[in-house]
Amino acid sequence: MSRRVVRQSKFRHVFGQAAKADQAYEDIRVSKVTWDSSFCAVNPKFLAIIVEAGGGGAFIVLPLAKTGRVDKNYPLVTGHTAPVLDIDWCPHNDNVIASASDDTTIMVWQIPDYTPMRNITEPIITLEGHSKRVGILSWHPTARNVLLSAGGDNMIIIWNVGTGEVLLSLDDMHPDVIHSVCWNSNGSLLATTCKDKTLRIIDPRKGQVVAERFAAHEGMRPMRAVFTRQGHIFTTGFTRMSQRELGLWDPNNFEEPVALQEMDTSNGVLLPFYDPDSSIVYLCGKGDSSIRYFEITDEPPFVHYLNTFSSKEPQRGMGFMPKRGLDVSKCEIARFYKLHERKCEPIIMTVPRKSDLFQDDLYPDTPGLEPALEADEWLSGQDADPVLISLRDGYVPPKHRELRVTKRNILDVRPPSVPRRSQSSSDAPLSHTLETLLEEIKALRERVQAQEQRITALENMLCELVDGTD
Repeated sequence: MSRRVVRQSKFRHVFGQAAKADQAYEDIRVSKVTWDSSFCAVNPKFLAIIVEAGGGGAFIVLPLAKTGRVDKNYPLVTGHTAPVLDIDWCPHNDNVIASASDDTTIMVWQIPDYTPMRNITEPIITLEGHSKRVGILSWHPTARNVLLSAGGDNMIIIWNVGTGEVLLSLDDMHPDVIHSVCWNSNGSLLATTCKDKTLRIIDPRKGQVVAERFAAHEGMRPMRAVFTRQGHIFTTGFTRMSQRELGLWDPNNFEEPVALQEMDTSNGVLLPFYDPDSSIVYLCGKGDSSIRYFEITDEPPFVHYLNTFSSKEPQRGMGFMPKRGLDVSKCEIARFYKLHERKCEPIIMTVPRKSDLFQDDLYPDTPGLEPALEADEWLSGQDADPVLISLRDGYVPPKHRELRVTKRNILDVRPPSVPRRSQSSSDAPLSHTLETLLEEIKALRERVQAQEQRITALENMLCELVDGTD
């Protein structure tokens, strides 16, 4: 009689739990736009959510600590003339976020560390190049200020946000609407899915399709794709009978899937969130009330089901916290921000451990804020892996850093005579300005005191020398 051997994995007991009621963000009117984006973006400083707004598009940005009921007059980020469809935080600057809209533009915003007094209406830069709505945004994982956008015009444009220029335009690769775009870990390749049912691997700098697979999932409904740590492609889609399905593919051999599993018959598009540090993929379906998670390994069946986190309320969207924003002291390996109709609720994934020590095996070094390349270096053909940081002592976010646009936006028709004001102390609330002045005065006093002590010491030395010569 053969004994069933249980697969060894440190992630077999990942435990999901919704945060307590006082840790949620209440009274937020989440956008009702019918678009398959996550509607939510989060980083170690801020939570951003696309919201309902009259007369244009808007999103709200809350400091992570500002839990509880949100004032109905809380300032929004407003500038688009049509609904916002996607938002994405810059991976190299926690105060910079990009937004894409039905009005065909992309706007890049600087979010101050203090709470603004009124709506933020002036982006750092507006990027105009698409002829139809822009529904997908994705920052380059390792190059500074490089942003990708995909629009309803079936184009992918890669921008240098620091200058406002178009670096690359991929306009003849997709014959129909693009459903998803994902960079690989060093940003040298793209994986895209399209309404024509084709999964493509694209080298954006050469402007060519490296590999493609027609009907990775045979159903007509939208398909999603993400790169895994091993260089494989993980996909979610639908069968011909409208069952939801997941797949794992090797781009070097697209003929046969590495793994293909049917799941259920729900309608919601599955949004995959992949964590390369643990090689776990979390599947969140729009309209589902559950998060399923799988571990991807090199051993058959390659995609191993771990568990399902279930709750009563369906999700309207989902935000996924970068690894550096997690609480390593509680063995937290993932945190989601689940959007309901009127609130946002954190969901924490932990691996229970008895020891209070730092768990090296759960937290390998992870990408930090430092970019590995400049935009022109990447464009010239250089590749570099992300610059990694250790989470052993927890993550301490750096102080506020400004994104500066070094050249006037070539697409901007406004006269250049009036220089754009940077975020100065005059824009800040009075209390913020007073604190800064008091700190400067204190530092000056300390320097003066040190100089006076030095002068006294030198005078004493001089007196001793004079006495000695006498």
